[in-house]
Amino acid sequence: MSDDWYNVHQLAVLAGLRLIVLANRVGCEHEFLLKLHDGLAEGLAAAIARLRAIMALEHQLATEPDDEGLVALQLHGEEECFARFRITLLDDLEIDFDTHEYCVNGGEWHNALSADCDGIEVSYPSLVALTDDELGTLAPIARCIRNEVGIAISIARVVYD
Repeated sequence: MSDDWYNVHQLAVLAGLRLIVLANRVGCEHEFLLKLHDGLAEGLAAAIARLRAIMALEHQLATEPDDEGLVALQLHGEEECFARFRITLLDDLEIDFDTHEYCVNGGEWHNALSADCDGIEVSYPSLVALTDDELGTLAPIARCIRNEVGIAISIARVVYD
């Protein structure tokens, strides 16, 4: 397959995987798994939209003059964003080690420092990935998405030690 058709191939794979997620959702009996399927389908739709934007910019670059280089710059930025694209289905944990703070799911920042007569302790929460048993039939689909398209998928919950 030539490089000219790479994005078309990626678009077809993403659309097919999204259909698989939606079809797999029909067999879900638990509300938790329905939520995960919905989140994954939404994430794949966002990836498809970003890929379509890249393809539109490539088309514009191929058919119209870009004397100032703005379209090429925008295309480069979109490609970089797509390369870093990730789908987070449950919890997202952001840690700032310089300030000893953490943030869960984009909420408020919390201080991880505590002090008592024994000294100062820093205690951050951690992310624990769901097991294949917890994910059920969604586990092989998520692995397929990671392997076929290279999109990172985080399916983990925050655990406070």
